[in-house]
Amino acid sequence: MVINKVSYFIAKENLISSHKEKLLVALSGGADSVALLRILLKLGYQCIAAHCNFWLRGKESLRDEEFVTQLCKELKVPLYKTNFDTFAYAKEKSISIEMAARELRYHWFYELKKTTNADSIAIAHHIDDNIETLLLNLIRGSGIKGLTGIPPRNQDIIRPLLCLYREEIEDYLKSIGQAFVTDSTNLETEYTRNKIRLNLLPLMEEINPSVKRTLNETIGYLRETEHIYLNVIEKGIQRVYTDNKIDIARLVQEPSPSSLLYEILYPKGFTSQQIESIHNALGDQPGKQFFSTRWKVLKDRDYLLVQEKEEKADPPQLEFKEVEYNADFVIPKDKKTACFDKSKLKEPLTIRKWQQGDSFIPFGMKGRKKISDYLTDEKFSRFDKENVWLLCSGENIAWIINERIDERFKIDQDSKRVIIVKENRSQT
Repeated sequence: MVINKVSYFIAKENLISSHKEKLLVALSGGADSVALLRILLKLGYQCIAAHCNFWLRGKESLRDEEFVTQLCKELKVPLYKTNFDTFAYAKEKSISIEMAARELRYHWFYELKKTTNADSIAIAHHIDDNIETLLLNLIRGSGIKGLTGIPPRNQDIIRPLLCLYREEIEDYLKSIGQAFVTDSTNLETEYTRNKIRLNLLPLMEEINPSVKRTLNETIGYLRETEHIYLNVIEKGIQRVYTDNKIDIARLVQEPSPSSLLYEILYPKGFTSQQIESIHNALGDQPGKQFFSTRWKVLKDRDYLLVQEKEEKADPPQLEFKEVEYNADFVIPKDKKTACFDKSKLKEPLTIRKWQQGDSFIPFGMKGRKKISDYLTDEKFSRFDKENVWLLCSGENIAWIINERIDERFKIDQDSKRVIIVKENRSQT
């Protein structure tokens, strides 16, 4: 029964296309991973196993490794093992032990897949894991994607046991007389997932004895609904979001502006609360900024500007070329090339970011103008303003780079030599 269910599920979800594929099985030694290995072997698939020792449980960790080693020897399955200093990694990355173990595990699995030429990485998640993930995401707050559970396939990761309940897995192992090890931390309520498994789900089963089946069916419905939702969302995003700019006027005309904002910004690390604040700021004055770990959003006049944070912007690399000025010389029309009368430039020539209070005499004008006013008149966003650089001649501004030169340094009828300056894009 169990074998047939898994075989059907593999075919239905197109998890494994051929018995010639090599499967890298994540093998902890617990019931789920042991059952996964035994079932895949029973179905005739070529398997190799991978075991991580995180050294989180002292002698228990060593016991697990010894058990897995003996099991693979008995089953004649090639086994790859590794050890991690999980506590040191978690401290270095400032993340939880759970997250550290996950990152270390999957990074190694992908490396091992490459070196062994495996086709897929098989993980032993089952229906109970799926239900716990649903409830965990509900408690934390989630979009529709978080309510669709664990996908049967995620790129190179496959999960052939998502058709089985934990009880079915343990009954199967008992029926074939297969031993397994038990992680004692699974019985502790320190972790949120364990609290859901040990406390919340039993209470829910008192209300509805079939709650696991009901929740699993709900996950299936939501997964189908997600396809429709994502199709609509994708079209909406195309209407409002281009070149890292969200058009506010178009956004507010959409049936659900907050949902579009969520799907654009949540993958960039913004929380639900931040996205709600951004939504509430759509009608506010320009200037508000919002930050995730790697991204920032600026409420501009007509747009929400979305930009990845820069570690530290390097100044542009400029090319200088000196030529003779004569009747055949044609001054380029584009802003990205500046031409100066050599005799008017004074050393040193320096490059710096603009600052509040900076002013210059824009080409073609007689009076001074503050750089800040010029940039505002030219409709520079706050993000654009942060990336404006100046070429200075001594104490004076000669060029807002890639924008406009200063009138005092222009070429005139008395000019003899011309300095042509433009940004060297190959160096940026």
